[in-house]
Amino acid sequence: QVQLVESGGGLVQAGGSLRLSCAASGRTFSRYSMGWFRQAPGKERAFVASLIWSTGSTRYVDSVKGRFTISRDNAENAVYLQMNTLKPEDTAVYYCAVRLAPQLAYDYWGQGTQVTVSS
Repeated sequence: QVQLVESGGGLVQAGGSLRLSCAASGRTFSRYSMGWFRQAPGKERAFVASLIWSTGSTRYVDSVKGRFTISRDNAENAVYLQMNTLKPEDTAVYYCAVRLAPQLAYDYWGQGTQVTVSS
């Protein structure tokens, strides 16, 4: 089992920045990748960014490229999402997730943290 706890959400004006944190515990030694997803009101949950733990390789959805950065801290067993130049369309509940192997889905999820961007 893997436990994930997100933090760092809040209300920010358009153009502002927020940094989300995700602390992992439990069976984290076998993780393959960690990712951030978001769910806007009335929409399905969608991929935002991911990081392969062993290599540090990252991937982003096109809409956040150049604005968001996913990073990790091995000592803290955490992953972060630095969000800059925020737009109202970034408003959503953001979730952290873990995938234990490349052939598996993201099976472990945090409780989510709300990000609201005002215009």
